[in-house]
Amino acid sequence: MSTQLQTGQNTAVATTPSTAKAGQHAAASGKDSPAIVPRVDVLEDQTGITVLADLPGVRRDQLDLKVDGDTLWIEGTVDTQAPDGLAPVHMELRVPRYRRAFTLSRELDPSGIQASLKDGVLNLRIPKQAHAQPRRIQVQVH
Repeated sequence: MSTQLQTGQNTAVATTPSTAKAGQHAAASGKDSPAIVPRVDVLEDQTGITVLADLPGVRRDQLDLKVDGDTLWIEGTVDTQAPDGLAPVHMELRVPRYRRAFTLSRELDPSGIQASLKDGVLNLRIPKQAHAQPRRIQVQVH
């Protein structure tokens, strides 16, 4: 089941939880393991969309962001290794992988996506295409 997030008059991004489409991507990429769907906040302004995804325990080198056609994929693996000299007695993390897909609308520019990861929060900035951004029209007086 897909959930669409409305932004103004247009649908700017639709999210696909790790069901059919995420399962198809997982099988195609050889990653057939179960995954947790991370929680996200989606914010829109006049120039684009910001996606904030909670990925606690994922390091930058364990994060994989891809755009495949009109789909943005977020995948990350949690490092479950204990520090040297310590052994876990109990672990509650059953699925050490996050996976989520977003269908990008045509008004967004996937080539301009910027990403940063800090304190377990992935910050993605997806700009709108130039034609989708508001512009001011100058009125000339004759």
